[in-house]
Amino acid sequence: MDNRITILDTTLRDGTQGEGVSLTVEDKLKIAKRLDMLGISFIEGGWPGSNHKDAEFFIRARELNLQQARITAFGSTRRKNIPAEHDANLRQLLDIRVGTAAIFGKSWDFQVQTAIQTTLFENLNMIEDTVRFLKRSGIGVIYDAEHFFDGYKSNRAYAMSTIRKAYEAGADWVVLCDTNGGTLPHEIAAIVASVKEQLDCPLGIHAHNDCELAVANTIAAVMAGAAQVQGTINGYGERCGNANLISVIPNLQLKLGLPVITAEQLAGLTSTARYVSEIANMHMPVNQPFAGHAAFAHKGGVHVSAILRDSSTYEHIAPGLVGNRQRVLVSELSGQSNLVFKAQELGLELEANDPNTKILIERVKELEHQGYQFDGADASLELLIRSVHGNLEEILTLESFKITVVKSVDQAILSEAVVKVKVHGESVYNAAEGNGPINALDNALRKCLMQHYPSLQTMHLSDYKVRVLDDKDGTATKVRVLIEFSDREETWSTVGVSENIIEASWQALCDSIRYALLDVKPALNKRAEGAKEAVGLVNH
Repeated sequence: MDNRITILDTTLRDGTQGEGVSLTVEDKLKIAKRLDMLGISFIEGGWPGSNHKDAEFFIRARELNLQQARITAFGSTRRKNIPAEHDANLRQLLDIRVGTAAIFGKSWDFQVQTAIQTTLFENLNMIEDTVRFLKRSGIGVIYDAEHFFDGYKSNRAYAMSTIRKAYEAGADWVVLCDTNGGTLPHEIAAIVASVKEQLDCPLGIHAHNDCELAVANTIAAVMAGAAQVQGTINGYGERCGNANLISVIPNLQLKLGLPVITAEQLAGLTSTARYVSEIANMHMPVNQPFAGHAAFAHKGGVHVSAILRDSSTYEHIAPGLVGNRQRVLVSELSGQSNLVFKAQELGLELEANDPNTKILIERVKELEHQGYQFDGADASLELLIRSVHGNLEEILTLESFKITVVKSVDQAILSEAVVKVKVHGESVYNAAEGNGPINALDNALRKCLMQHYPSLQTMHLSDYKVRVLDDKDGTATKVRVLIEFSDREETWSTVGVSENIIEASWQALCDSIRYALLDVKPALNKRAEGAKEAVGLVNH
């Protein structure tokens, strides 16, 4: 008996209804290809009858040459009191020539009478006519029973009659939707099990996260008999979002032993989560389970000491199973184990009784007392460890910089930076404009280095945070700047602290560029394996 769980991803439809999420047609095509690589069975691309962008997506998606995923269109049951073949939205589903459609209909008597203002009998006709029309047209039907759990609790007999109509009309799947996201896991489990007893058909679950329970409700439904899971990457979706497939998939596969995707595809889970967040321009929570940067990060000295002996002491799975990695954070709470672990990650020999270890611990505590925060700035920490270890060549030394900001009445603010640095002992001088003083500094500094290090063209700023450390001195107080950069291979963060926000930003910016040049030989546009470390640490 095949107990494989089928996944329908609705990131491109339900996910785009989340606040701040907007995808172009090109974005949706890129994500669709990535979802196919992940092993998703159905990719819900949008509602072609609702907007031109979704209609264009379905036309262009025919050229994607997907390996296993089936592009699925979303739509609703026919409008009340008209034949299905005359419904414009249903005709649109035929026009775009998809093989599968996900159709939603009403299950809750309150919704029928209040939202679409028709009779309970006509709603049943709408469901039956729509499913039969699509099946006669050769389209597979996934029937989404909207508000099913609320409907079941309000009028059990009627809710059951709606999904029975859909299945008898030929629906391939009946998906039970917790549309308002207010049902608890024990209720989900009991209702799905009850439906399974009354209706022998393939069941699915579509859960929303309004009570922070979408993942738990999805798992409860699967354990009660659901065989299809609907959700989105990173949990994007309307209001509080949908069930997060980045959590659902490994929980089903690794915890319950249910086949969902291959082990190789599962190892691409983290990269998929981060890829989609980049395309959607949505910052991914650092503590997101399974795929977040902190999902397998350890800070307490006792924890680190234990994972050095056996990582399962403080990790529920091996990070590599989902494509993530173990990280050890260093702060004033750290012990020697943290620094020894970090040094080992860098391939440096550092023992607990090594004098350099004690120097590092004291240096970290001193800097964190000043306001630095290394558990959120791994790149600055790596530079610090390498600097104290004493095997780095200083390639970048500041001589001076000057920033000019001009604002006229009828024009936008213009920032210009002039930077003079020594690169491998040679003075280099350059100027550049930017949309702010930090952007201008970044542009000018890169111009100074580009001749030697053209690989800097591939890095870009992905996040910039400023935090006031103590407001008692007003505008003269210390600030901490955290900068995040990305290139084609990785993402890294650096930190700077000063009473002057420009100086703090400069520190973090220099660390970011120095980190980017680790293992890069001058005048090469790619990282060179085995190259000498060619980076120094900014003087904090």
